[in-house]
Amino acid sequence: MRLPENGLDRDEVFRRIRERKAEDADWHGGRTFSLIYPASEEVDAVLAEANRLYVFENALNPFKFPSLRIMEQEVVAMTAALLNAPNGAGGTMTSGGTESILMAMLVARERARVERGVTQGVLLAPYSAHPAFAKAAHFLGLEHRQIPLDDDFRADLDAAAELIDDDTVVVVGSAPGYPHGVVDPIPELAALAAERGAAFHTDACVGGFLLPFVERLGRPVPPFDFRVEGVTSMSADVHKYGYCTKGASVVLHRNDAWLEHQVFLYGKWPGGLYGSPAVAGARPASPIATAWAVMSFLGEKGYVDLARTVMETTDRIQAEIDAMPQLHVWGEPVASVFAFGSEEIDVMAVNDVLDDRGWNLDRQLDPAALHMMISPKHAEVVEELVADLRDAVDNHGESRGAEARYA
Repeated sequence: MRLPENGLDRDEVFRRIRERKAEDADWHGGRTFSLIYPASEEVDAVLAEANRLYVFENALNPFKFPSLRIMEQEVVAMTAALLNAPNGAGGTMTSGGTESILMAMLVARERARVERGVTQGVLLAPYSAHPAFAKAAHFLGLEHRQIPLDDDFRADLDAAAELIDDDTVVVVGSAPGYPHGVVDPIPELAALAAERGAAFHTDACVGGFLLPFVERLGRPVPPFDFRVEGVTSMSADVHKYGYCTKGASVVLHRNDAWLEHQVFLYGKWPGGLYGSPAVAGARPASPIATAWAVMSFLGEKGYVDLARTVMETTDRIQAEIDAMPQLHVWGEPVASVFAFGSEEIDVMAVNDVLDDRGWNLDRQLDPAALHMMISPKHAEVVEELVADLRDAVDNHGESRGAEARYA
């Protein structure tokens, strides 16, 4: 395709966009179970207005746009308080969980180099950890070692103790892990890391804006945040269960002095001092504005109410799955992220039927499973989903061979 010589008429531009968008997954109808986290029409309106106000601004220069600097600082501070960070903690916003994880791994590598003289570091993470950790190891020249999982799909502590060594710069635990929705044994893993002088990172990209409110509902939540002494950094995505638009995550460090290893400053060129807190240089302003807007709009009560809806919906769906003798939920998921499978039937064939009916459940391996992340929108479609799932279990054919693929 080449650039149009004269440009298209505005109506034609948007006709083509809408035509193509019609083929996208129907998240408005509650038919996707990852990628999008719709909260309510009220929240959508807040996000749209905040986005409109900051479509053109550039977060690269906080001196030209001080409103962005203030909002970013306040988003980081609210997130730090939510995750029980101590006085003296610090952090920044990033474009998403992968960038937050990359920055946390960079800080861990540099701290190990400066404080312990580690030159060829090891990143130790559970087999179930997000691929962003493997990506960070690749980018940062770290050895990526994977901790096998126990029968409960959590990191095996005995295996972790065998794998850790003096070159380990960071140990990782998930809260919860994306594949099965379980929380790794974070206090024990963090203690292993502390014994070696290594950093420990809690990946709460999924749970950072959900588990604190699940806990406020009186439901049991394993220790995962800065209340665990050995946790040195955390990542939490505002664009997941914080209900912000995409491009908003927070990385936190127990000690704000460690940010010197993350922030890049450069002045040896004609343009003067250049600085960036993460990978990106120019940064879109709207994710900062929408994160601040939705967090301020919802407040603690709003998030608790949404968590209640999410958990009640999760309970309903899991109860229906458990009532089908061919299916069961894998492990003991803590919140609204879970996978279910079968030892009797081919769940990939089941998902072929669900695909044909417009549902978008992700497919997983080790073990074979269908994956769900429940959002408030799904409260509206439980009956239809369960009816289609029950029919698919009873009437599926042979699997068409669709591959397991993240998201």
